[in-house]
Amino acid sequence: MNQHVPNPAAAATFDIEGMTCASCVSRVEKALLKVDGVTSASVNLATERATVSGGNADALLKAVEKVGYKASLRPVATPRRDHAHHHDEDAAILKRDVMLAALLTLPLFVLEMGGHLYVPFHHWLMGAVPMQWLYIAYFVLSTIVLFVPGRRFFALGIPALLRGAPEMNSLVALGAGAAWLYSSVVTFAPHLVPAETRYVYFEAAAVIVTLILVGRWLEALAKGRTGQAIRQLVQQQAKTARVERAGITVELPVEDVRVGDIILVRPGEKVAVDGEIVEGASHIDESMISGEPLPVSKTVGAVVVGGTLNTSGSFRFRATKVGGDTMLAQIIRMVEDAQGGKLPIQAVVDRITAWFVPIVIGLAVLTFLVWFFVGPEPRLSYSLVNAVAVMIIACPCAMGLATPMSIMVGTGRAAQLGVLFRKAEALQQLRDAQVVAFDKTGTLTEGKPVLTDLILDDDFSHDEVLALIAAVEARSEHPIATAIVAAAERAGLVLGTVTDFSSNPGTGVTARVDGRLVAVGAQRHMQHLDFTDFAKDIERLADEGKTPVFVAIDDKLAAAVVVADTIKPSSKAVIAALHAMGLRTAMISGDNSRTARAIAAQLGIDEVQAEVLPADKVRAIKALRADNRLVAYVGDGINDAPALAEADVGIAVGNGTDAAIESADVVLLGGDLRRVLDALAVSRATLRNIWENLFWAFGYNALLIPIAAGILYPAFGILLSPMIGAGAMAMSSVFVVGNAQRLRSVKGVGR
Repeated sequence: MNQHVPNPAAAATFDIEGMTCASCVSRVEKALLKVDGVTSASVNLATERATVSGGNADALLKAVEKVGYKASLRPVATPRRDHAHHHDEDAAILKRDVMLAALLTLPLFVLEMGGHLYVPFHHWLMGAVPMQWLYIAYFVLSTIVLFVPGRRFFALGIPALLRGAPEMNSLVALGAGAAWLYSSVVTFAPHLVPAETRYVYFEAAAVIVTLILVGRWLEALAKGRTGQAIRQLVQQQAKTARVERAGITVELPVEDVRVGDIILVRPGEKVAVDGEIVEGASHIDESMISGEPLPVSKTVGAVVVGGTLNTSGSFRFRATKVGGDTMLAQIIRMVEDAQGGKLPIQAVVDRITAWFVPIVIGLAVLTFLVWFFVGPEPRLSYSLVNAVAVMIIACPCAMGLATPMSIMVGTGRAAQLGVLFRKAEALQQLRDAQVVAFDKTGTLTEGKPVLTDLILDDDFSHDEVLALIAAVEARSEHPIATAIVAAAERAGLVLGTVTDFSSNPGTGVTARVDGRLVAVGAQRHMQHLDFTDFAKDIERLADEGKTPVFVAIDDKLAAAVVVADTIKPSSKAVIAALHAMGLRTAMISGDNSRTARAIAAQLGIDEVQAEVLPADKVRAIKALRADNRLVAYVGDGINDAPALAEADVGIAVGNGTDAAIESADVVLLGGDLRRVLDALAVSRATLRNIWENLFWAFGYNALLIPIAAGILYPAFGILLSPMIGAGAMAMSSVFVVGNAQRLRSVKGVGR
């Protein structure tokens, strides 16, 4: 199996802790870009990772810490074996904090809100407990909630506010903190506020913190599921290997295997690393790489891939790639890189969210002032409650997660389908493609000539003719000769003894086989013979774009032989499916125009670029791009590399060459052309999912911020409680993360 996956472009990757919203992403990116030598920096909220080109690692770490976050350099040599994202730890910590906050908030909520919902309960409570004692109890409960499980909001939000760079935690800290501080003043220094405004909002502060913690806990749980595709790949890695060292076989951790080691693999075991079989034979399940369900036969000299499963015999193989160089490790890195990438649409979102939190704080201040100066009594209470509601309802978290969560789940699902997006941008570009162009040889076709037609004269039999021409062609290394000999071997024919062999370059060959005179070649090689009986067949083959080779036996025309590169079984169905998706198709081929058009007609391809030399493929791509059409190009050979790079989206068939794959944006593992359809399905589903998330995130804020500010109060008397705002804000992030999870169920249309 000749598959290769390229190393990613050199760049430092950092894990970032403490980011909670899109404003955090913007802040970290700006800090990294200011470091000397940095040429680019991309920060992803979903993966909580930064990818930086240039700059000194220590300086980058300090820059991140300076703006209030923690960073650690991520090793790139070998993917982490457990690949357990710290979201799993976050979920456990958040669950603990949610339980504590809920335990303390519940009695506070019941005591305060119960009286509003059931008036007799209010009268009973006022008679049973002095108001001041009740307020003190509220103060104690809410203080614990805010500054123990809710401490994170203040620890992160207040310093960010003081640095003049407020973010999501700042909004929560300001909103909940303002409600708590005002209530504390009413409780312990009531003379500082007018008598008509002496209300406490301890329950609002506590409920706000509790609900937002619940939202973050649910978000962390969902994020933990997001990396499932990567974890499944990592779990394919073998943990140990049976290695021959100093004449004995020892079991070592796979990390200790070195290039050149001889490794023994027994039935039922995983292949530890990439290598080449030196002894034995077996059948290996390579479905994780190729998608093919049936085990592949392997003998001496065959390539084996780390992580695949040995199903039958034992064998020994020499390690050729270990650690981060194995195909599986590179696939994992490729998926990680794509998951951490950004789409062009994200740049617009980032610009908006960079200003979002300051604007929200400004709107909250404006809301306070409007209610304070023109609102009804008690003005101070109304001003405070509505300003807090504006700060709490706003949710840059959902905006920041809308795109990266979809990319993370979408690229992970694509990897499970055998489609590797080397660049996240390819998701958006592939969705927008209008033309899908294919290289012919090895992409639409099998890439090797086979005997497709043997048209016989009535006086000769199939096996008789095939055995005679195979005996003659066995002397040649021409691809046509190789295909004829292979056909005879498959038929189990015995080849005769060849004498008097002579070749006429450009026309054909002549020889005697067991005494019979055999001539094989073009029509001009045997012009003295009568071709009348084959005239109709010659015309039909020409219409099909096929050029026959003729056979004469004992100076009588015996057969017309056609050797051709056959079309892959899936090619026609793939072209039809692309048409059903509304896409045009094209084929780029070096064949003569008649042959290329005949094959295109068989497949139903719309446009043909024929007689194209390898050096001219880039020009062919540019021609297809006429009228500003976006072109995706599918190829597998080394001569496809320039075209793959020139196309808007280059798609490399994964059993092709390194050069082709290095130039591509998308890699199809296993060479199954149906995975083009899977790539398109994932691309379209992911972009649709992103737009759904963005519509929700921006629509939510556009609708609810004015309501929180009290715009419905003059006409309908409706105000939005800060507690309802907290619940809605928490659920908006959960909605975005949950909606992204739906991409895990995208079905491969190529199946």
